[in-house]
Amino acid sequence: MLTARGLADLVDTIRVKHQSGDISTITLKAYSQGRERFQGSTIDYLAMDEEAEFEIFSEALTRTNTTRGPCVLTFTPLNGMSSVVKRFLHEKSPDRAVITMTLEDAAHYSAEDRAKIVQQYPEHERATRTRGIPAMGSGRVFLTDEESLLVDPFECPRHWIRLGGMDFGWTHYAAFCECWWDRDLDIFYLVRTLRMREQTPLQHVEAVRNWRLKWAWPADGRQQTLAGAGIPLMRQYADAGLDMMHEAASFEDTRRASVEAGVMEMADRMRGGRWKVFKGQNDEWLQEYGMYHRKDGLLVKENDDALSASRYALMMRRFGQSAATKASFNRVIKYPRLGII
Repeated sequence: MLTARGLADLVDTIRVKHQSGDISTITLKAYSQGRERFQGSTIDYLAMDEEAEFEIFSEALTRTNTTRGPCVLTFTPLNGMSSVVKRFLHEKSPDRAVITMTLEDAAHYSAEDRAKIVQQYPEHERATRTRGIPAMGSGRVFLTDEESLLVDPFECPRHWIRLGGMDFGWTHYAAFCECWWDRDLDIFYLVRTLRMREQTPLQHVEAVRNWRLKWAWPADGRQQTLAGAGIPLMRQYADAGLDMMHEAASFEDTRRASVEAGVMEMADRMRGGRWKVFKGQNDEWLQEYGMYHRKDGLLVKENDDALSASRYALMMRRFGQSAATKASFNRVIKYPRLGII
């Protein structure tokens, strides 16, 4: 065992005799030593405790190129949506995986202990400390505890309103949400979410055609696209077979599509128990929910595709249909036989 130079109480190298007779060497390094300290080594197994700056992470990862050894990072994402966190959450790769441990997974705590632990954190830190959602500081938009939103899936009552909301996208996600509205209690339910990237309107339509919904869409659906030979986006979806609403999403009272107003209504509903999310069918929406935040007081419009789709549905719920209403519109009309005089 060798101690490190210049750092008190830090062991630099540990050598352990393996049962094969060979020597295994464990080397310990501190992030404070800088990126250069990680150069030159060949590593079979890399374990990083707490989040490093991206340049240190990248340098350490490079040390495993020769051995193809695994790299494991263990940390609470208190630095928010950092370059390292984005790499794992948004840059999908078969060579990367994220395993999240929540406070509920700590079985050695009782339910009472867990409740006390949650309460000791400020509200804007709770999701990060207890569920591993990247910290957004006091700028996080939605502060309602995720667990209080979730409900077990159930069949839709025939008199409830059903509709869909969509957000167009190519390089960023196109998102589609099915929503239900219980008009009696004024509770809005997010039933299921689908996101698709770099796929055409025809591919989108094929994926959601069997949802059989009337779709709310944003104002940019009026824009013409080169790929669509100058045809507005919403018309491309309508021509492909989706039941598109007759106008872009807007509020009934103002006929405007204020993002702030929509987000505030969503937040108010969440706090009042009037926004519910089906378990197991909206993981992508929940991912965006935990990361939606403000910077310098303004909404950061990134990774909000599914959130936007559900917001459009909320704004246009007045044009949704119940199963009973839809059946009455689609019924076969039988005319009486006319006698001939």
